[in-house]
Amino acid sequence: MKIGLLKTLKVTTISLLLSSFAATASAETTLRVGSWLPPNHPQNAEVWPTWSRWVEEATEGRVKVEVEYGLGHPKTMFELVEDGVIDASFSYHGYVPGRFKLTQAVEQPLLGVSAEAASVAHWRVFEKYFAKAQEHDGLEVIGLFTHGPGQIHMAEPIKSLAELEGKKIRLGGGVQGEIGHRLGVTSVGAPAPKVYEMMQQGVIDGVFIPMGEQKSLRLKEVARNVIALPGGMYLGSFAMFMNPDFLADLDEKDRQAILSVSGEKLSAMAGQAWDKADAAGLQAAKDAGVNIVEVSTGDPLAQEFVALTKGMDEAFLKSVADRKVDAEAALAELRQIARSYDK
Repeated sequence: MKIGLLKTLKVTTISLLLSSFAATASAETTLRVGSWLPPNHPQNAEVWPTWSRWVEEATEGRVKVEVEYGLGHPKTMFELVEDGVIDASFSYHGYVPGRFKLTQAVEQPLLGVSAEAASVAHWRVFEKYFAKAQEHDGLEVIGLFTHGPGQIHMAEPIKSLAELEGKKIRLGGGVQGEIGHRLGVTSVGAPAPKVYEMMQQGVIDGVFIPMGEQKSLRLKEVARNVIALPGGMYLGSFAMFMNPDFLADLDEKDRQAILSVSGEKLSAMAGQAWDKADAAGLQAAKDAGVNIVEVSTGDPLAQEFVALTKGMDEAFLKSVADRKVDAEAALAELRQIARSYDK
């Protein structure tokens, strides 16, 4: 009798443990993130893994994050998330001209701050002023960030901005498109991962892009001449976003947990990662013997660029007049937050 009872207790205990394990396993949710940059890029090597850890810790392991690659052009990420093909992603606002106008506030030239500072300001101003314009309708925005200062990367050296006129330059949209227009370059559109191949084949003469890509996209091999303006030419605006239905289907506790590790916290972390990537890219370029002209504030090249940007604020404000938000106040506040940012 005792032996039979013991066997029964053991079987019952094992059954309960297996049931508990099965219930735990079935309760786990996989959050699928789509990415269009290579796995070694800081966005994939640092930003998503860090946020993934935050999400898993905040949800006590109930939500796991997986990153999927090679899902197409970055501009399609917005639609893929809206349609529920993937649960979350990120993209560059400039790839979808017309839809995103207000986000160009953070891209305007001469802000002169780090990507981290700009990203925090970007998020705060979005929440206060821009969210109500619903440019991201159909998406849950979980973070906003910028890359570091966009610089001039060329196959051949130049001594003045005037020499860029007529050159074939890859432009990614947004404010850099307006800068390219003012410089008189021949604009060539393509996603960032295609730049190496285009430079290598001579399809383009150069690209406006941050220093980090000298390493992550291996531009140090094909863009052997860099003009680094003080504060760069512009910043690039990105969003990280989720499918609202995916969030709505989660338990309220897990939904709030995910949002608690997103927003400003995620924006600041992403900006910081891109800042570090710029530092690594600069060092990699120097190690590879790339000709880097680091322009000082008083240099004629810098003054040439400042003159070039006159009137861009006014043009931006005019372009967003239909958004029915106080863009002028938002632009002023964004600059104040970014320039006084102290982490």
